[in-house]
Amino acid sequence: MFSARSAVFMSSFAACLALSAPAFAQSYPTRPVTLLVPAPTGGGTDVFARVLAEIVEGELKQKFVVENRGGAGGTLGTTQIVAAKPDGYTVGFIWNSPLTTSPHSLNVAYTPDSYRAVMSIGFSSYVLCTQPDFPAKDAAGLVAALKAPGAKFTYGNDGVGGTMQLAAERIFQSLGVKVRGIPFAGAGETAKNFLGGHVDFYGGSLPPILAHVQAGKAKCLLLTSASKNAALPETEGLSAIGLEKAETVLWWGLIVPKDTPEPIYDALQKAFTKAANSDRFKEAMAQQGGTLRVLDGKATDTLIRDELAALGEVAKSLGIQKKSQ
Repeated sequence: MFSARSAVFMSSFAACLALSAPAFAQSYPTRPVTLLVPAPTGGGTDVFARVLAEIVEGELKQKFVVENRGGAGGTLGTTQIVAAKPDGYTVGFIWNSPLTTSPHSLNVAYTPDSYRAVMSIGFSSYVLCTQPDFPAKDAAGLVAALKAPGAKFTYGNDGVGGTMQLAAERIFQSLGVKVRGIPFAGAGETAKNFLGGHVDFYGGSLPPILAHVQAGKAKCLLLTSASKNAALPETEGLSAIGLEKAETVLWWGLIVPKDTPEPIYDALQKAFTKAANSDRFKEAMAQQGGTLRVLDGKATDTLIRDELAALGEVAKSLGIQKKSQ
């Protein structure tokens, strides 16, 4: 049994904890924070990270230093994020591929239980484009062409086990059609080979194909997002053909090591959510062809786990085998 003295001690201890948590949150950060980006400089992930870092610095009154750690499709940098000391001074700004796609083709040292999702900022669609003279004029027409007797088409993608391949195959399997995937070293190479007539369809992110659409050299008929994208206003999303549940997009978010203290986690979620909703960041998203969709940590964690499972089923159906990095 507890003595009266023990009861007083426990009561005092609980009161100290209650008081120290807000104080802890208010004191963080007391020194510069590393915002680790597992991607090279110059891409959309890097651009978004740097804009957010500058905005958050004003909110938390401390420097956020962006460090790029590319390699192995982002999995090397992601491994460093989850293995960092959980003190709030190493935070990861990441896109979804290292979390939900690469684990099906590479042996990675982390799972969704190895880190905590803080929030996510939005997404950009992948897209399927055809040559200008392709007989279809919309998503329904593309589906009809794919289902036509004897139809044989090829599509370029950004590599075996890559997000575009799994996104496309998720759609094709839902439609009950087969289209032969041809892997290339990134969306830029895919666009080059598509324009050269080496594949029937371009499959990839928006930036490499937008200028060619504007020049009349490509016709984009279907996005991998459920909804439309302002960068390609004439192109329909998956909801137009009743496949919104097959959505797979490129999205970005913030993660921290799993044991990061709750007050620090809350401070980061609040600051980055506010930054993502700022006019300055909205403008940056629009310039990169992105769609703002700010989700909290819980919703982002659900997104990661659901997408990881869905793409895992696709990878399994394609016979994709894991290989060492």
